[in-house]
Amino acid sequence: MVGKQKGWVTNRLGNVTSKIGSGATPRGGGETYKATGISLIRSLNVHDEGFREAKLARIDDEQAARLSSVVVEADDVLFNITGASVARCCLAPASFLPARVNQHVSIIRPAKGKFVPAFLHYLLISNLYKDRLLSTGEGGSTRQAITKAQLQDFTIEYPESLSEQQRIVGLLDEAFDGVAIAKASAEKNLQNARALFESHLQSVFTHARERWEEKLLKGLCKLITKGSSPKWQGIDYVNKPGILFVTSENVGEYQLRMDKPKYVEDKFNIKDKKSILKYGDVLTNIVGASIGRTAIFDLDAVANINQAVCLMRCEHTLLDNRYLAYFLNSPVLIQVLHDNEVNNARANLSLGFFSTLPIPLPPLSEQKKIVAKLDDFRVETQKLESIYQQKVAALVELKKSLLDQAFTGQL
Repeated sequence: MVGKQKGWVTNRLGNVTSKIGSGATPRGGGETYKATGISLIRSLNVHDEGFREAKLARIDDEQAARLSSVVVEADDVLFNITGASVARCCLAPASFLPARVNQHVSIIRPAKGKFVPAFLHYLLISNLYKDRLLSTGEGGSTRQAITKAQLQDFTIEYPESLSEQQRIVGLLDEAFDGVAIAKASAEKNLQNARALFESHLQSVFTHARERWEEKLLKGLCKLITKGSSPKWQGIDYVNKPGILFVTSENVGEYQLRMDKPKYVEDKFNIKDKKSILKYGDVLTNIVGASIGRTAIFDLDAVANINQAVCLMRCEHTLLDNRYLAYFLNSPVLIQVLHDNEVNNARANLSLGFFSTLPIPLPPLSEQKKIVAKLDDFRVETQKLESIYQQKVAALVELKKSLLDQAFTGQL
């Protein structure tokens, strides 16, 4: 903390609040939620940027009565006290009252005459205070839960004058409104850059389908297969070295995501030889939310795949692997993939679907020309994406900086 500013005081949070407390899970858990009724605010609704209505739970009057000790009021600050979102907070949403909170959310109610509620919210989401809330003070570790006692004992510095608090809130509100507008514009431009490439990709393969004869993929590949689960075969995950194990998490659009690599025992490749990867193999996710996401295996490593990934090894004299990857990532094909999902516990696609998938087949030389043009266009749109991503990141940092200035007396 910096030195105390003139007119600012230091106090325990418990001394400037009239209530700090969390709720409980309604009897029957999620089965008791209703289509209409009293709002039950959970941690997924509480975000530093504001309350999010998505997946807002509702409970009936009987369940609400059991949570009568955590009735949410309009000036409350809602604060997550457990889990990955611990210390995230927002102001209570007046439009969704009456409301209660569950056991993962605490109500922090500023004492009247002590705090402007929006000032307390801004204070708690600033790095200055959030970092302190998350730190245990022992070895720099991070809390996964914050207790009522810890909140009550938490010390804060603030201007004693309510008018000064309101002045700071007004400055932050105005600045954040401007940041939000700029951020929304940058994010829209980012979406447009991505949509520009997808539109071009769709146009290329729509034209290819009109111009070239379609062939079944099974006649254009040496191999179409998938991997299996190590667990089912009594094989353990291991630390490197071992067999690099590629799962659907690792298969991104056009490139592998190997920031969190997994490895299995060497004997996996003995038991499941058919899905040992070779450089240049095309990999497509066939299970779950990432169905159709396609990349080329371009690593110099001994590797295998699990049951959520389909391997396609192109007959290189007939089908360019990059052409196939672009085709499978194209919007027109992604829609076909989702239309053919088998929805059991998780959406999935069969190997038979891929074997009989028709693909427009220009001559190999034409495929390579198409790939080269798509590569060039993708590089240009990626440059645009990078520019807008940097703008979004800069605006996020600007917001953090403004909060730091506010609570070090620089506004």
